Amino acid sequence: MASVIVLDKLAQEGLDMLDAAPGITYEVITGLTGTDLRDALAKFDGAICRSGVKITAESLEGNRRLKAIVRAGVGTDNIDKAAATKQGIVVMNTPAGNTLSTAEHSIALMLALSRNIAPAYQSLIEGRWDRGKFMGTQVAGKTLGVVGLGRIGLAVAERALGLEMRVLGYDPFMTEERAQKLGIELIATVDEMLPQIDYLSVHTPLTDETRNLIDMPQLEKLKPGVRLINCARGGIYNEAALVEGLKSGKIAGVALDVYPDEPCTDNPLFGMPGVVCTPHLGASTEEAQTSVATEAVELLTAFLTTGAIRHAVNIASLDPKTLEALRGYLDVAYRLGRLAASAQPSGLSSCHLVYRGEIAQQDTKLLTSAFSAGVLEGALTEPVNLVNAGMMLQSRGIEVVEESNAEMGAFRASMTVEITAGKTKQKFAGTLFGKEMPRLVAVDDQRLEAYLDGSMLIFHHQDVPGIIGAVGTTFGEHGVNIAQMAVGRTKPGGEAVGVLNLDGEPSPEAIRAIEALPHITRAQAVCLPKAGELPSWLAG
Repeated sequence: MASVIVLDKLAQEGLDMLDAAPGITYEVITGLTGTDLRDALAKFDGAICRSGVKITAESLEGNRRLKAIVRAGVGTDNIDKAAATKQGIVVMNTPAGNTLSTAEHSIALMLALSRNIAPAYQSLIEGRWDRGKFMGTQVAGKTLGVVGLGRIGLAVAERALGLEMRVLGYDPFMTEERAQKLGIELIATVDEMLPQIDYLSVHTPLTDETRNLIDMPQLEKLKPGVRLINCARGGIYNEAALVEGLKSGKIAGVALDVYPDEPCTDNPLFGMPGVVCTPHLGASTEEAQTSVATEAVELLTAFLTTGAIRHAVNIASLDPKTLEALRGYLDVAYRLGRLAASAQPSGLSSCHLVYRGEIAQQDTKLLTSAFSAGVLEGALTEPVNLVNAGMMLQSRGIEVVEESNAEMGAFRASMTVEITAGKTKQKFAGTLFGKEMPRLVAVDDQRLEAYLDGSMLIFHHQDVPGIIGAVGTTFGEHGVNIAQMAVGRTKPGGEAVGVLNLDGEPSPEAIRAIEALPHITRAQAVCLPKAGELPSWLAG
């Protein structure tokens, strides 16, 4: 039975869903830090958090049980994603849950700036009736710039268009055609947008590219009297530049809901004329909290019960339908990885993967992760799975190159692996028969058909009479029974390869006896999982 820890306050609707989830138990433990947090995380299969807890590398150190962390909200800045990935832990968020609430808050702040709502109310509290002091400006007919046209940015743009505003947008992933359909004028760069806008609202993550998007150099480019809104991430606007712009009159207003360091109760902008700030309230509506809580529970329970991955921020998403369609080929990829590691136990420097046919149109990164997990399994003390395998292989200096070809070869779909160690190269190809029967279909370009499971012997030899009989006799002398045999050759009398599926693992003495046979050039014993035996990350 899978267990879940809830690390922050979660809407009751989410807890009710956890209560009703079959095969899931949970505990709510909030306020954890330091070793208490690390010890708690080590006892659960999944975790749900909001922004209150900080899950650091130290929090995850040595964790061999936790499989997934779900952030009930969009931002995952409070989770060390690199550390989670290294530990093989999926990190997911709930990007849709607070879309409307955050978009509405951005519009609310824009209107509050335009009509001086906060200072006007404060004047009444202080017993003053200063109608003339709070002359505002209408937003209809004004131009709003939106940086970041994701869910929230588009929701803001849609509402601004409803307010009869002109909307300019910047997003490197938005096409001109789609922007036109939405009524948004797409601008090539943010700097090109700045002289044209009366309002600016940002809706991007905080990255090296977006940090200090508005800084001292941008003040000169801004249209005089512009008003800036930020409900995304603190640090996208340089607060020192905002202060300077307000003092000079270049900026007429600033509205912030987020700050570089939170909680924030001391800020140079607080109290300045033309400023309205709120304590990160973008998602603070009953509807948003219910939505992110239920979505977080849905994501985590689906992952723990079916292996489905949605809205992950450190691995490709994998919905149940895709998982079911790929499960057999993920098994093939994993077994080819195990085969590669057995065939080349040391000195591996690169792996070249070629996908052909139907799987070339699927998410091959997942297949490559499965292959990488197979290569590393048993070689490391850390757990290896689809999440961390690629990173671990890369950190060891092993280059992995992918290639896809949608044209079918001899099979509906196949995967070829070429591994390099020094001057040695070996190549293996695999496919899937039916839904769950992995097969080895080529060794070093020599075609054959062998079971891709259990104990195997791969031997290279000259294609001369008597080889197969000699191998069988030798194994018989050492008590090794042959269950299945496959042979491939390029031409009669030339180089050939044989693959034997064995009932048990041959002894080192038996392998040496095979290698000593005339015309045998190389023999390798390989031990793969039994037929139908899947790794834990694939068996869900």
